[in-house]
Amino acid sequence: MNSAGEVAAVGSPRFALHTLGWRAFQDLCAAVLREVWGQSVQAFADSNDGGRDGAFYGTWLPPTRPGSVHDIPQGPFVLQCKHTKKADATLAPSELDDEFDKVSALVKRGVCGTYVLLTNARVTGTSEEEIRRRLRAAGVAHPLVLDGQWLSDMIAAHRGLRMFVPRVYGLGDLSQILDERAYAQASVLMASAPEQVTTFVVTGAYRKAARALRDHGFVLLLGDPAVGKSVIALMLAISAADNWGCTAIKARTSEELVQRWNPHEKDQFFWLDDAFGAVRHEEHLTHAWARDLPHVMSAVKNGARVVLTSRSYIYNEARPLLKPYAYPRLHEQHVTVDVADLTREERQQILYNHLAAGDQPQDVRAQMKPHLEAAADAAPFRPEAARRLGLSAFTPGLSLTRQGITAFMAKPRQLLADVYDQLDAHAHAALLLTYATGRDRGLPSPTAFDAAQRDIIERAGATPGGTNKALTALTGTFLTLTTGLDGQAYWAFHHPTLWEGFAAWLTTQPHLLSVVLTGMTDQALLSRTDCLGPGSKQRLGTLLRIPPPLYRETAQRLAALRHQPRGRLEPWQQHYDRQQAVLAYLARSSCDAFLRAYVAADPQVYETLVEFGSPAHYDTRTTVLARLYQASLLSEEVRQRAIGRMKELAISSPDASWIEDEDWQKKVWHLLLTDEEREQLFEHVRQELVPRLEDMVDDWLSDATGDEDDPVDSALLWYTHAFERRRDHNAATEFDCARDVYHQERRSRARSEGSWGPDAWDDRDERRGGYQPPDSHRSLFDDIDQ
Repeated sequence: MNSAGEVAAVGSPRFALHTLGWRAFQDLCAAVLREVWGQSVQAFADSNDGGRDGAFYGTWLPPTRPGSVHDIPQGPFVLQCKHTKKADATLAPSELDDEFDKVSALVKRGVCGTYVLLTNARVTGTSEEEIRRRLRAAGVAHPLVLDGQWLSDMIAAHRGLRMFVPRVYGLGDLSQILDERAYAQASVLMASAPEQVTTFVVTGAYRKAARALRDHGFVLLLGDPAVGKSVIALMLAISAADNWGCTAIKARTSEELVQRWNPHEKDQFFWLDDAFGAVRHEEHLTHAWARDLPHVMSAVKNGARVVLTSRSYIYNEARPLLKPYAYPRLHEQHVTVDVADLTREERQQILYNHLAAGDQPQDVRAQMKPHLEAAADAAPFRPEAARRLGLSAFTPGLSLTRQGITAFMAKPRQLLADVYDQLDAHAHAALLLTYATGRDRGLPSPTAFDAAQRDIIERAGATPGGTNKALTALTGTFLTLTTGLDGQAYWAFHHPTLWEGFAAWLTTQPHLLSVVLTGMTDQALLSRTDCLGPGSKQRLGTLLRIPPPLYRETAQRLAALRHQPRGRLEPWQQHYDRQQAVLAYLARSSCDAFLRAYVAADPQVYETLVEFGSPAHYDTRTTVLARLYQASLLSEEVRQRAIGRMKELAISSPDASWIEDEDWQKKVWHLLLTDEEREQLFEHVRQELVPRLEDMVDDWLSDATGDEDDPVDSALLWYTHAFERRRDHNAATEFDCARDVYHQERRSRARSEGSWGPDAWDDRDERRGGYQPPDSHRSLFDDIDQ
């Protein structure tokens, strides 16, 4: 153990612990002692603690890990923290006069055999000797003084500690604690979002995610917008680089993940934000995941680590399409984390960190201070709203009252429109250009504006030079400048809720709508707009609403995109996904009037739609057929062709998608089939499939695997139930027997390479435990204005 007051050797790490608040410093000390001493440390208290910030009771078990404390004497132990917000401060014994007065009482009560003082300040040898003398004079048998350098040394020596207290990555020189490869990876990741690292708070959700990643190699982070999913993923990526030497890859799609996975490189970390859509469910992305999930699980089985994020409402729409037979492998209760589940102390610490890292003047923070506990209690609480409260760019005219601040936290979008209104033309142009780039990496920096971008700038009343300056000025507030692993820098909205708010504002600027649509990338058009009716209520996830006068132009563009030939070097899957994205737009984001404009621009679409595959309820083309039928745009001839296709798949696949007996199923075929046609389909199956079931089962088994479930098994089950409900017990029995044969034979076969299941969940205690601080009489925001 380093002696307090020693001069650190050249290159010895030192973390900027003074940038922490008093509570965050106590949290860090608790985590360090649990990791280094290997003991359970009782929760730190804030006020009625009788002079103690923490305590340990029980039999001391000397730890065996290198760098641990081996010479701790008998307890009971009292732990006291002394934090200063001054860099390079030196602790003087006189600053502890109040603590010395309390020690005698602790000794008399029999709760203080060893007194451990932890501070982030420097402690000279002379001061340490004086502090220890006065503690012994008060009756302490064994005083210990551990200064900021000791804490820094322990942080540097313990990777496990850094994984579960990852904010330390933003407090020091990484090159002093990470090997060369991990340093390179972590540096790139931290450069992409330095403020997220410095404001990060370890929450219960983060700890659960870290355990899931450590134990299972996979984690799915769910939550509402602006609750901190991406920052948890970022911190997991940095921790993975440190703990396992992982190469970090931030992929954009499941296909890119599969392409970048190297089976010969065990330690790879993949992170995908908004896996199933940014603000709305993008069905083509989910279908791609359903297709690629076995490969992803194979990568995890072979040592890769994968983190996905998604808004909860988007995942709820995506999950049924992820093929139920594939998803039980993930053991969702073990690897799925709801990041919005925050304790009151966690909310307060998040708000504190963002205010401390922001640019609000000291007098403004002082005026906010009495109202910050109420602000942290605002419902819903969003970390992104806390970030904005700490930045003066988002708070012009904000009433620094309890009502004004809590309203800002609970309803940040309502205030965004006013903020956007107050920006100048160059800032509007910069935001328009960034919005038009869609979910791609962002707007390249530096930017050489093309003709479409110059048109946006001119129509916004700005100039290229002024727009470039605005891009820089908006960075850190509305925009973020990230660096890809290819070394290219990109501008993007700092948070999806900011571009959602910008979309809502943009709909009030008709003079900019047509030009921004013209300048949009194809991907942005598909993911950031909709053509629902002008009176339609915005669903969860705000998109730019295209007005009817622009339907024809937009329809022609989408039609051209669907018919765009595959490029010579373009992967087939990318070409297919582009076509699927257009169909998903027609199915989910189009009103009747827009569908009318689209089929006028693309009459050949009907030929594509009637060639849907099996299972039909997973194929977007059937949903488009139903939407066209609802809009009276589906001819009887095309409807009959669709029914004919369904009759064919009902026998050959088999495909029971058309049954839709349950209320929750009544979608496509409930619309496309009359009652008479549905009964005719049942008779068709009874006559054509039931007598051939034995031979058909042999054919289906030729392509079967031992996976937990598959489409044939599901279809046979649906047929069994459907014929039972019609009291056709003979047919139901035939299907039930066929399913038994199929099921038993299939289970005897080897699982496909994607059939991965995590080991049994180890519901261990928190890694030497996080803890829940008790109710406090000292506000966490006590030093926010210092």
